[in-house]
Amino acid sequence: AFPLKNYQILLQFEGKTSFGMSVFNLGNAIMGSGILGLAYAMANTGILLFLFLLTAVALLSCYSIHLMLKTSGIVGIRAYEELGYRAFGTPGKMAAGIAITLQNIGAMSSYLYIVKSELPLVIQAFLKADPNSDVWYLNGNYLVVMVSASVILPLALMKQLGYLGYTSGFSLSCMVFFLTAVSWTSGSLFVYNNSALCLQTAYTIPILAFAFVCHPEVLPIYTELRNPTKKKMQKVSNVSIFVMYSMYFLAALFGYLTFYENVEPELLHTYSRIDPYDTLILCVRVAVLTAVTLTVPIVLFPVRRAIQHMIFPSKSFNWLRHISIALILLMFINMLVIFAPNILGIFGIIGATSAPCLIFIFPAVFYIRIVPREDEPLTSLPKIIALCFTAMGVSFMVMSLSFIFMDWTSGTSRAAGGH
Repeated sequence: AFPLKNYQILLQFEGKTSFGMSVFNLGNAIMGSGILGLAYAMANTGILLFLFLLTAVALLSCYSIHLMLKTSGIVGIRAYEELGYRAFGTPGKMAAGIAITLQNIGAMSSYLYIVKSELPLVIQAFLKADPNSDVWYLNGNYLVVMVSASVILPLALMKQLGYLGYTSGFSLSCMVFFLTAVSWTSGSLFVYNNSALCLQTAYTIPILAFAFVCHPEVLPIYTELRNPTKKKMQKVSNVSIFVMYSMYFLAALFGYLTFYENVEPELLHTYSRIDPYDTLILCVRVAVLTAVTLTVPIVLFPVRRAIQHMIFPSKSFNWLRHISIALILLMFINMLVIFAPNILGIFGIIGATSAPCLIFIFPAVFYIRIVPREDEPLTSLPKIIALCFTAMGVSFMVMSLSFIFMDWTSGTSRAAGGH
């Protein structure tokens, strides 16, 4: 049975965060570095197919969150790991906790890797410094540690996720600036090359399938929502997904209409290749770096919560444990980014395994197991749809992994993950 003490822990965090702040936090959790790869995805599919796939994935993500909220409402649990425990005992709890930990550590590593590689270039362009000089402020390793210690760590030490609503709002406004700049430059640059478009459509499906990964954050945000109801949280999710859906489509469209098939997997590189010292493009790079940095604390919260559920399941809130887990996680991720940047390829595989579990497989399987059979037998329509949803998740996983292995054998890297 679910320990009563755990439920009391959840109640300590009950309802202080407004609807708007919750939308900001969930929107920030959805918006990863994946937005930079969407123009490349559109170049591979064409506009109409991209719009169809993006719409399908957004609707599937809304349905997936609906399954999670319905399941959590039936048993009165607002923790992903404890839903796993209720469905399959300790193995279910550990599977959910490990998937959240690996997925979000992979996401945080990729965000900090962007800081490590982009921030020195931006500083160098602003200062018109010599790219070959070995001054400390052009060293990505020093900069990533400084950003982690001065910006990410203080935000990650907040007691509640709700407090990050303001930084999430600022992070989203940076991405709106990015979007505005991309749309404005699409008219002025217009690099058009009318060679045949190579339709590597299949590669874009994993990029898009994981474009709305926010599931580890849904239940923590639900826990802190003011006057929380399932309907209200579903509305938060739908609004967040719709806002990000619109931003994703516009960013991809304008990026694609600027460069057509010349667009690179990372949109900012395509712009900086044209004029690395252009003021607007530099500002856009700063905005994206800011947005990516402010997303890290949001993504760290569910990992800390998963670790607490797995290792200290019956302990109440403790500041020392809260701070220690954040410190150890950030130090570990910094060391990965500095000393083993090649490990990001490994996280591609982890992402291709954990993301379909968190988005498709776990919500559906937990729903099938937890909703009583007397309410909904296995042959009922909702459970048949949930079974199909599970099968879809497995097929996404197989597809993503096979593309990654094909890339590795051919020496290219087209199948980058969404986050």
